Order: sequence, then structure tokens, then C-alpha cells
Amino acid sequence: QVQLAESGGGLLQAGDSLRLSCAASGRSGRPYVLAWFRQVPEKERTIVAAIGMSGGSTYYADSVKGRFTISRDNANNTMYLQMNNLRVEDTAVYYCAAKSGSFSYAGVLSPKSFPYWGQGTQVTVSS
Repeated sequence: QVQLAESGGGLLQAGDSLRLSCAASGRSGRPYVLAWFRQVPEKERTIVAAIGMSGGSTYYADSVKGRFTISRDNANNTMYLQMNNLRVEDTAVYYCAAKSGSFSYAGVLSPKSFPYWGQGTQVTVSS
């Protein structure tokens, strides 16, 4: 089992920056692939960004490319999402997720591919 815990959400204004953190623990403290998803009410959870084991492979949704940066610190079992130039449409609950296996673009698109999830952290961006 892997336990994930997000932190860093909050209430911000458009154009602000924010960094989310996801701490991993449990029997496997270093999952192979980590990802951030987000969800708004009555909508499906969607991929924001994902990162492979070494950090060399990453994926970003088109809506966040150039604004968000995913990274991981394997020594401290922590993943980050640096969010810059936030927009109102970035408002959502952000979840971190983990799965074993190799990194692939197709393999990170669906939340169904990830068996481990954090509890979520709310990010609200106002205009």
C-alpha cells in the first residue's frame, strides 16, 4: 500500500503562483509514476501532469503547458506541482496519484490507471 497526502492548496487571485506538495509513504515509498489530477464538481477527474520514476519523463495537459511544472524529490518521497500564472479555470480539487510500472503518455491519461490517491486539496482562483 502507498499513502499519499497533498498539501498547499488555497484561495488565490488570477496571475498568482502556488506550489502543491504530495508526500508518499507506506510499504513502497517511491512509486514508479506520480501524477496530479484535478476535478471540478460534476465533472470527471482529469490529468494535469505526470512524472516518471527518475523525473526525466513528464506529461502536461495542454491547458497547463508553460504554466505548471511537475517535479519529484525521491530522497524525500515528495512530488510537487508549481503552478504559475493561475487562471480562474484552474479552480478545482487537486489530487496526487501513484502507480507502479513504466511511464507512458497513454498510461497516465486515465485516472483508472492509478490505484493510489491522496485525499485532495482545494485550489480556488478568483478573478
